[in-house]
Amino acid sequence: MAGKNLIKNFPKNNLLVQSHYKLCQSIPQIQLKNNYTNLSHTKFQNHSFHQQIRSKSSDRGKVADRFSWLLAEEQNTGVVDGLKKAYRTKLLPLEKHYSFHDFHSPPLDDTDFDSLPQVLVIGQYSTGKSSMIKYLLRTEFPGIRVGPEPTTDRFIIVSHGDGHHVVPGHALVMDSEKPYAPLSKFGSSFLNRLQLSTCPSPVLSGISLIDTPGILSGEKQRQDRGYDFSGVVEWFAERVDVILLMFDAHKLDISDEFRSSIEAMKGHEDKIRIVLNKADMVDHQELMRVYGALMWSLGKVFNTPEVARVYIGSFWDETLRYDINKKLFDAEEQDLFQDLHSLTRNSTLRKLNDLIKRARLVKVHALIIADIKSNMPMMIGKEQKKKELIEKLNETYKRIQKEHSVPEGDFPEISRMKKILESSDFNDFPRLNEPMLGAVDEMMRSDITDLMKKIPQEQYMQDKISTKTSETDH
Repeated sequence: MAGKNLIKNFPKNNLLVQSHYKLCQSIPQIQLKNNYTNLSHTKFQNHSFHQQIRSKSSDRGKVADRFSWLLAEEQNTGVVDGLKKAYRTKLLPLEKHYSFHDFHSPPLDDTDFDSLPQVLVIGQYSTGKSSMIKYLLRTEFPGIRVGPEPTTDRFIIVSHGDGHHVVPGHALVMDSEKPYAPLSKFGSSFLNRLQLSTCPSPVLSGISLIDTPGILSGEKQRQDRGYDFSGVVEWFAERVDVILLMFDAHKLDISDEFRSSIEAMKGHEDKIRIVLNKADMVDHQELMRVYGALMWSLGKVFNTPEVARVYIGSFWDETLRYDINKKLFDAEEQDLFQDLHSLTRNSTLRKLNDLIKRARLVKVHALIIADIKSNMPMMIGKEQKKKELIEKLNETYKRIQKEHSVPEGDFPEISRMKKILESSDFNDFPRLNEPMLGAVDEMMRSDITDLMKKIPQEQYMQDKISTKTSETDH
């Protein structure tokens, strides 16, 4: 059954899949720290794709386990379908009723639930973002540009394909089978700087990677982009599984635009991983100082006592300049790649978690809108009251927090909410709809709880399928 599922997902390469799948089953589970260190750079070509996979699959180990999520999908326990149904029938009606999409994020569709895990790679220019993606994939991808100057000038979504192809942004957002249609709201200027690049790296059969433009310093750079860079980052942050924040060991300063991009990720701190790249360019004593300076800089941006996990290494194909920390770099690389590989197993859990966060935000948004409506006069003094309610929005937050026992962390950022309310017509706001709120509460108590119980079963079935398939092939 696993073979049928793989052929269904890759109909144009069914013979390649059959033979390579059997090959994968015979690969011993080697330690990841040996991955990527002895491989020479090879660019995949269609005519030699199968031969090169055969020669290098054993070196990729767990990181290139291209079929782990596909095998789980074949015998899944309906968690994703359950999430779709719960969202469409109970949460989406509340979103539409209280214009949630105008204030926060667009509605979800099936492609958002069905998509493979995604990794957003972001950082200031020349921190090694594109080089790291190339290092992970073991091949170049269309649109890659590497250099000490700001080279990548667009968002490049790198996904699996039969060859090296490019889909421009305007065409990409029109593809109903891809989850990127909402990006059209950022305008043509952004779509001209968006593309989907495909390449036949086996790693991309399990995840997709998103390369981003290098972030520069200064207010002028933010204006010259021609689109809302922080808004785009926020859109991706809400949907990806992991966010890799890249830092160069020689460039630890956090520019204004980088700070605003990090602030746009608020609410998704659990997805953030810090990568201190090019760490081989300094010796062990300097590395300690660099690490301390990085933690100090991050502490000023992340308003939490804890800081995200920091991975230290040199993620490219070149020889280490200072190899005194080689064992440390190998261990850190192993941890990072294991973290990325676990995305294929935990993708469903992440989607469920994101839906829970969205439901909590939708509910508090509905309470805010309903509270504002209940305090508006029927006839006279509407404009004055509107200004007063916006100015005292923090009092509204405190009142809802007390009356409905809503945690403070569930409320949207107040300055942004005020800005959107200023351009809204309060006359169109609906009053409190308790049956619709009750449906969402029921979804959280019943539907979500039942789906959470199925996730360990799904992961167990995945392991069981892999074991049985391996035994059959042997």
